[in-house]
Amino acid sequence: MIMKYPKEYLDEIKLRVKVSQVVGKYVQLKKRGKEFIGLSPFKNEKTPSFTVNDEKGFYHCFSTGEHGNIFDFLMKTRSLRFGEAVKVLASEAGMQIYKFTKHDKEKEEKYNKYKKIIKEYSDYSQGELFNKKNIFALNYLKERKLSEEVIKKFQLGFIPPNNFFDHLSKKYSIDDIKSTGLYYFVEKNQKFIDRFKNRVIFPILNLSGDIVAFGGRIIGDVNLAKYINSPETEFFKKGRQLFNLNFAKDERSTSKEVIIVEGYMDVISLYSRGIKNVISNCGTAVTESQINLIWKFFSNPIICLDGDKSGQQAALRIAERLFPLINEENKIYFSILGQGKDPDDIIKDVGKDGFLKFLDNKTIIQSFIWDTYVKKINTSNPYEITKFEKQMRRLCSSINDITLKKYILEDFLSKINSLTPNVNSKISYSFTKRKNFKMLNETKKIHMQKKDLSRENLIEFSILFIMIFFGGAVKNNLESISTIEFSNPENEKFKIFLIDLIKSDMTEKEIKNKVLKTYSSLSKIIIENSNLRMIVNKKNYDQIKELFEDFTNDLLVSQNKKKIESLENKLINNMEEKAYSELLKLKSQINRE
Repeated sequence: MIMKYPKEYLDEIKLRVKVSQVVGKYVQLKKRGKEFIGLSPFKNEKTPSFTVNDEKGFYHCFSTGEHGNIFDFLMKTRSLRFGEAVKVLASEAGMQIYKFTKHDKEKEEKYNKYKKIIKEYSDYSQGELFNKKNIFALNYLKERKLSEEVIKKFQLGFIPPNNFFDHLSKKYSIDDIKSTGLYYFVEKNQKFIDRFKNRVIFPILNLSGDIVAFGGRIIGDVNLAKYINSPETEFFKKGRQLFNLNFAKDERSTSKEVIIVEGYMDVISLYSRGIKNVISNCGTAVTESQINLIWKFFSNPIICLDGDKSGQQAALRIAERLFPLINEENKIYFSILGQGKDPDDIIKDVGKDGFLKFLDNKTIIQSFIWDTYVKKINTSNPYEITKFEKQMRRLCSSINDITLKKYILEDFLSKINSLTPNVNSKISYSFTKRKNFKMLNETKKIHMQKKDLSRENLIEFSILFIMIFFGGAVKNNLESISTIEFSNPENEKFKIFLIDLIKSDMTEKEIKNKVLKTYSSLSKIIIENSNLRMIVNKKNYDQIKELFEDFTNDLLVSQNKKKIESLENKLINNMEEKAYSELLKLKSQINRE
């Protein structure tokens, strides 16, 4: 007996390998609209009549009538048997060569029975939906503004109280029926109960168009769960299946985006109003398997969730789970709806154009993560900032794409760094008992307004001023400033002189007198240009120490930025690994400070 390859295996190959990719190795193809065109490999011709359509997954030769998929092409052009063509293409798709077992035959037979039972159940439900006895179920769908055409397209149905199990049991074994998950057994009554009784049902189709499971919406009984789904079976895995992807994938030629919503009714409502690139999960949060499947058709999925607290929490969990998977080609966006609103509500209120305009405000995944977390922290609390930074670093470290990981982390650290001034600006420093006191940040602002000196020179003067008059306050904080070389040679020489004096046993008064005597001219310039004389009247060592640290960090960042600019200019002319590594190190250092 000739063993048949599982349909899922062949479909996976087709998903991974485009027709143009296979044909292009043997035929010179040119892009023309949605198709490719070239000279026929089946006939000598001067005018191209051979077309390839990746979206539909086939080739067609107008001169010979030859038509088929990737397997057919290899079989006809390379004289391969089907199994040989499968092996060649599986290898090209990066898949393991399929090894047939006895189990494969049994599984195929089981799946065929599974499909038949599911199909019969679906046909029965569709008939019952239009049964006059169940008019209330049909009215529910019409009240949701669904036309009969849409109802039939999505094969919606209704399961009445009467049990369809008896009918099925006459044609199929109990085990086969149980395998579908349509019924559950009640020990007390020794009876199989219909899982979807009194529910409008939404058939869930795989990419091949086969119904594999159902979602169900209760009609009437408010004490039961509003929505339920088929349990997982051998042929239905919730984390790998997406509702309406079988239809939505046909829109990939016109859009890179697909909208992921939470409910079946949301999908159908949007679809019926002209937004066809829409899908939903099947009772689970969006999984890694689902997003990888989506990326085979759409590079920019938009996860659209309710804006209430639970919806936002769910969105964040999804974002953290999917964050490692993003790369330069495949992205993920989030669009959080207004509280109490779902897609069905919004499109009814504002229509198709209004809904699409709403989606224009979508947020890319890394920005969504940042915005969500930063709202939760007190940016004036250093402990919370520290915890926040560690969280951002942890999330970035999970990204599989090494290059993308680097740049997103740099972006996060830069934003964290920008929070620091906000922290400092909230703290007021009084240096005198007078009411008209100057605040620390205001003092820094004043000295930066000098136009006749460089920014670095002004910072250096301010540091030197503090060292002259408040050596005792910064005696234990000299390590950092000693490693920074001042841009002005005179300032650098003076700095070294001051460090030696401060480390000695001299008092602040003795240091000041010696400095003013030895470097009288330079000291005068420093005092005149630092604009820090106001702090002399109030010796608050903690405040002075913080000001000293601020100026030291400002100087370090300023110098590093200059080095970065120099290295970037160097790299334009000569991409040296050493220079590039130094550049990354400096950028990282700036982000940390």
